Amino acid sequence: MEQSGGFLRAHPASDEAKFDFKFFKRFWRICSILFPSFNSPSVWLTIFLVLLCLLEQVVIYYVGLIGSKYSKIFLDRDESQFLEHTLYAVGVILAEVFILSTKTYIGSVLYITWRGNLCHALHDIYFKDILYYQLNVVDKSIDNPDQRMTQDVDRMCNTFSQVLVPIAILPFTTGYYIYKCWGVTSYLGPVSNVIFFTVFTVFNKLLMSPVVKHFYKQEQREGDFRYNHMQIRTNSESAAFYRSGAVEKGKANKKLHNLLKTQGRLIRREYALNFCVNAADYLGSILSYVAIAVPIFAGRYDHLSPGDLAMLIGQNGFYSIYLINCFTKLIDQSIQMTDVVGTAHRIAQLFEVLGRLKDEQSEDYRFLFGSDERPRTQPLQPNGRTLAFSVNDVTYGLPKSSRLLCKNLSFQLTSGTSILVTGDSGCGKTSLLRVLSGLWPHASGNVNKNMELGPGGLLYLPQKPYFTDGTLREQVIYPLQDSEAVPDDEKMIHFLKLVGLERLLDRLGGIDAETDWNWYDEMSPGEMQRLSFVRLFFHNPPFAILDEATSQVSEEVERLLYETCLQLGITVMSVGHRSTVRTYHSMELHLDNAGSWSLTPIISPEPS
Repeated sequence: MEQSGGFLRAHPASDEAKFDFKFFKRFWRICSILFPSFNSPSVWLTIFLVLLCLLEQVVIYYVGLIGSKYSKIFLDRDESQFLEHTLYAVGVILAEVFILSTKTYIGSVLYITWRGNLCHALHDIYFKDILYYQLNVVDKSIDNPDQRMTQDVDRMCNTFSQVLVPIAILPFTTGYYIYKCWGVTSYLGPVSNVIFFTVFTVFNKLLMSPVVKHFYKQEQREGDFRYNHMQIRTNSESAAFYRSGAVEKGKANKKLHNLLKTQGRLIRREYALNFCVNAADYLGSILSYVAIAVPIFAGRYDHLSPGDLAMLIGQNGFYSIYLINCFTKLIDQSIQMTDVVGTAHRIAQLFEVLGRLKDEQSEDYRFLFGSDERPRTQPLQPNGRTLAFSVNDVTYGLPKSSRLLCKNLSFQLTSGTSILVTGDSGCGKTSLLRVLSGLWPHASGNVNKNMELGPGGLLYLPQKPYFTDGTLREQVIYPLQDSEAVPDDEKMIHFLKLVGLERLLDRLGGIDAETDWNWYDEMSPGEMQRLSFVRLFFHNPPFAILDEATSQVSEEVERLLYETCLQLGITVMSVGHRSTVRTYHSMELHLDNAGSWSLTPIISPEPS
């Protein structure tokens, strides 16, 4: 295990979530994100919340004495004091209500602030270069990263906001009520409470660790069950064509069974923990009477009148019960702390794996769009052409596998010379594009990039295009944002009409019409591919990589799309199976299943 970037680098698949020293190390690093600096809003909100809770303890003290004062008033039958004390009691209780409501509000604001800090920190590293791809597709060393960034972060921040301040002020309240209890019962009250608390704390610690472990597993099973249903929602049409309801039902029921089985184990262990917590709460309530009985029966308070003695008993009952409450509050928080411990482990593991993946990224990835060091455009080649990239003696295969797909590959992509990549299914055509894009590492050789990935250099069009949420304009200018793209509505509409998608304007009500569309549900595969070419034409990069990007359109539309690329001066490197695609390329890079390759000119008539 090594350390980098403030987080331990580990493979958390073997981790067990426990309430131990490892948790405190991880949680300390998470706290550095929750409280980024002394002047941060979260720090001032926490300080204000602590002061508010201390003020609440003062008010609670006076609220707690209201009952004992009433006992004396009733025994003395003092009507004038009754009215005065009732007005006083109403005022104190309203003050407590105001403080309690304000405390709840500030706690909620603090929870939102923490969640924002933690999610932004995760997003900063998750969306760095291609870490999200490495985490979800290549590495897969942790389960359900999406759940960890959404539900787990939310749950941890919400629960921690509820337990932080009560635990923080307990030393002050405990010390004060020990002092008050000592004054009435001497050492008997405080000592009995401390012994009582110590015994139940030991039991509580023994019962808490299994609960944390099973809570962690429950969160994992919950994510698996949710992901299963998400897959059906995303691929419901494909599943429906197969009439695979019975199969998917069996798989969903299996995930549900694993989840319910884990939840059953969790609630059985929570039962024992709850028994210990409730026993501490209720048994502690009689300690005050046991402690006050000794001095009363010893005759220490024989000089007091019945009213004064009743008030003393009431006060001591409040002191002792509140002291027990201070102790048992720590025990009560243990159930909520299991949520904090379990989710904190999962969030810390996500940070650890993201940090490890960031450290392991090859220097070859620096050409990626958004990286710290961008590639410099190379001067023109002697023949006047621009070099996009060169592949020199590259051998590549499946990540974390000994199987090699292609050996000692060498070629280059220059302006005006389009390349068609062919070969049988499974020979490594799409894998080559992943290597060129930096998604996969290569075993040997080097890839020299002179163009950055993105609209300004080398734009990639996959077989299944990616569409984000938002307007039609946002789909066309992607991956740029509104502030980065040069507005040109006429150009955008021209290309939409060119590929036959002008009806989208009518369906949506315009380029900038807000919509809650799921683009994958509203458009056919062919329409999606045509819209991705509108994106390509709008950006008009010097080079494009097309991974079977015309597989879902007719040959007539395919001819239109490739001819437009030629007219715009876009040099393409395509993966395709149709023989009609050959017409629009100068060279054929053929890969076979044995790891060999060949690069030959394509001799064909000019496209008509």
